[in-house]
Amino acid sequence: MSAQATSQATWEQDVLQAEGPVLVDFWAEWCGPCRMVAPVLDQIQADNPDKITILKLNVDENPELAMKYQITSIPAMKVFQGGEVKTTIIGAKPKPALEKDLAAFIG
Repeated sequence: MSAQATSQATWEQDVLQAEGPVLVDFWAEWCGPCRMVAPVLDQIQADNPDKITILKLNVDENPELAMKYQITSIPAMKVFQGGEVKTTIIGAKPKPALEKDLAAFIG
């Protein structure tokens, strides 16, 4: 199971109006660390299907959203709940470190 993509067109419904927490992985095709963290996020999603939704947003294809959420380096992950950013995680991390960062949502 891999993270679903979101975009400017579906952002409101996918992220801002979602039930429960949504982690958005801001990434780009050319970003090596982004490709490294993707399978880790897929594992976290598979381990916690009822607790958190993980979506990917390609910053090259959706520059307006990247600017709006002040994405200056990738990979950057933001957890949204109730339409608001609750936490931000910058950089590729191993699974235990990401799970610790997400403990409030998946714990």
